[in-house]
Amino acid sequence: MREVMSPLLAAWRRGETAALATVVHTEHSAPRPPGASMLVLADGTVHGSVSGGCVEGAVYELAQTVLADRAAALQRFGISDEQAFTVGLTCGGTIDVFVEPIGPDLFTGLDRLAGDVRAGDPVAIATVVEHPDQDWIGRRIVVRPGSVDGTLGHPRADDAVTDDVRGLLDAGTTGTLAYGPAGERMETGMRVFVSSFQPRPRMIVFGAIDFAAAVAQQGAFLGYRVTVCDARGVFATPSRFPAADEVVVAWPHDYLEQQVDDGLLDRRTVICVLTHDPKFDVPVLDVALRLDGAQRPAFIGAMGSRRTHLDRLARLREAGLGDDHLARLSSPIGLDLGGRTPEETAVSVMAEIIAQRWGGSGLPLSASGGRVHHEHAP
Repeated sequence: MREVMSPLLAAWRRGETAALATVVHTEHSAPRPPGASMLVLADGTVHGSVSGGCVEGAVYELAQTVLADRAAALQRFGISDEQAFTVGLTCGGTIDVFVEPIGPDLFTGLDRLAGDVRAGDPVAIATVVEHPDQDWIGRRIVVRPGSVDGTLGHPRADDAVTDDVRGLLDAGTTGTLAYGPAGERMETGMRVFVSSFQPRPRMIVFGAIDFAAAVAQQGAFLGYRVTVCDARGVFATPSRFPAADEVVVAWPHDYLEQQVDDGLLDRRTVICVLTHDPKFDVPVLDVALRLDGAQRPAFIGAMGSRRTHLDRLARLREAGLGDDHLARLSSPIGLDLGGRTPEETAVSVMAEIIAQRWGGSGLPLSASGGRVHHEHAP
């Protein structure tokens, strides 16, 4: 929903009803992940995508029916040799798409939800997408860390789903849960799709150099909230890093230690050390590589030549770091793309971060086997 929130909210405020199509389940090599959305407005305008173009036409037709009937519908787009080109989803995957009407009388709290998403406040929507009783389909609750709005129609279902949704929200996970018709655990019959909205993951870039500007731009493009930090105020200025959400003048290790003390890191955080100057990068890496538990970063990388890397490892070992700590360091940072410019280097850096997140090999798809789209990180 996030990708179509602006036009959806605008239609809602005009008093119009729109059809929201959401991928709620995927199998095999599906083109878009759960949570991908396409919005069809009352005038036929389309925003977003559920399949990258494969089944958009079929979903559009289903959305027209949903708008006319004002009733939600769940449709599976599966693949076989016979139906691949008929349906259009020729990538070999299967997707379940839930299409629901959204209007002021159907979703009274949409404006508050949009405000939470915009502010980065954690919030999740749990929607019944499958149930033996058609009256349940489309019912939803909105779950926040300290409150719940709405009801699914049964106290047991509300309690069970709320508990599970809070767990998914804490992890920033979007997906489908299964219950019995009244919310019974370990049973089937009801499927509930949970769309979690968490603050953007953080990317902290140390080193106010031209490569950092390119990495910040790529990080922002991929949805990270980017901080650039450097002790040299003459270089660490907002004008030099327009894509960054904030530019901080501080010694890197001091800044990182303060972030840790304030509890502002999590397991989605990405740290890129681009200074390749030992007086800056060794102290900050010493802090970063020791982090564990809930504040252990998803990725820690450092720029430099192979000679710089070997010198850096020796200095970190002198600081007391062992092989287990050093194994978490990606250095030299980035995949081997052969790039030379800051922009090309930034692509290689982000490519390694993406590959590590999803368990990719970094090899050309033409030289590898198995699924094109990885389900999740290992």
